Amino acid sequence: MKDTHKREAIQEARRVIRAEAEAVARLADSIGPEFTAAVDRILGCAGMVVVTGIGKAGIIGRKISATLASTGTPSLFLHAAEALHGDLGRIKKDDVVLALSNSGTTDETVGVISAVKKIGACLVSITGRADSALAKHSDVTLCYGEVVEACPMGLTPTTSTTVMLAMGDALAMAVLGRREFTKEEFALFHPAGALGRELLKVTDVMRAGEQNPVISMEGTVIQAMSVMTNTPGRPGAVSIVDKEGRLAGFYTDGDLRRNIEAAVARGDMSFFEKPIAEIMTRNPKHIHEDKLAGEALRILRENKIDQVPVIDEDGRPVGLLDVQDLLAVRIV
Repeated sequence: MKDTHKREAIQEARRVIRAEAEAVARLADSIGPEFTAAVDRILGCAGMVVVTGIGKAGIIGRKISATLASTGTPSLFLHAAEALHGDLGRIKKDDVVLALSNSGTTDETVGVISAVKKIGACLVSITGRADSALAKHSDVTLCYGEVVEACPMGLTPTTSTTVMLAMGDALAMAVLGRREFTKEEFALFHPAGALGRELLKVTDVMRAGEQNPVISMEGTVIQAMSVMTNTPGRPGAVSIVDKEGRLAGFYTDGDLRRNIEAAVARGDMSFFEKPIAEIMTRNPKHIHEDKLAGEALRILRENKIDQVPVIDEDGRPVGLLDVQDLLAVRIV
């Protein structure tokens, strides 16, 4: 590519981005009471939010529907053309239909209107024309006004789809805010991928029940070693509890190796019969069960350790978290 052509390509890219950015900025200034009305309709929806459109508007609609569904609002996408050939049966009276069309006159999208009215579902539209058939028949219309497409010919949907997407995202996020959607709910809908992994709780990853090695302070070193060895998964560590069952100390196979080396050096292996309380790590690093797994990783890294006991609100060890457990769910 010649230098002249490279400069022209860069200039064109900047022109398109600026044109779309300016249109989105104008959209922000135009948000009014009808937006709140749309949020209220979605929050009050007892069924699904059925997003419909065709062409580029349909592609934007799929994304908006996916965003709604992933943030606590049940939603599905319904292609406007498919709707007119039997898929209208997906729409129920308790649903909110969110229809997208820049012109508001697309045959297939307009064709859905009468059926939605007969079914009795609420119709919310996102369109660029307030005088269109779609806008006139909607219960709530989110009109972003006329926009000039960034396409040099003024034909290819560019600015209009960007504005449409921004309006849909704004709607989804406003609904999310009113719904008080939590990180825990987000994690439930995103069990795979980086987002879900970041929101996993310690209780989702830790070793619990019979996999959680625990011994009392009265136990001996040899008993602690036996517990570490015979616990399913062989965690290589054991939590030590006081008479009330609260975490008092921690002992690892690394501690055991160092103790053995020292015992061999002095020619005295009697430490095996000593109470574990005499050589355990007191006040060990620990983590509460309601914390995020990412916080556990931070503790392990900062303290250069491989295991950390997990305690409940009363200080009792309810689990053990090993760096291998975090590796298994790709937290590390």
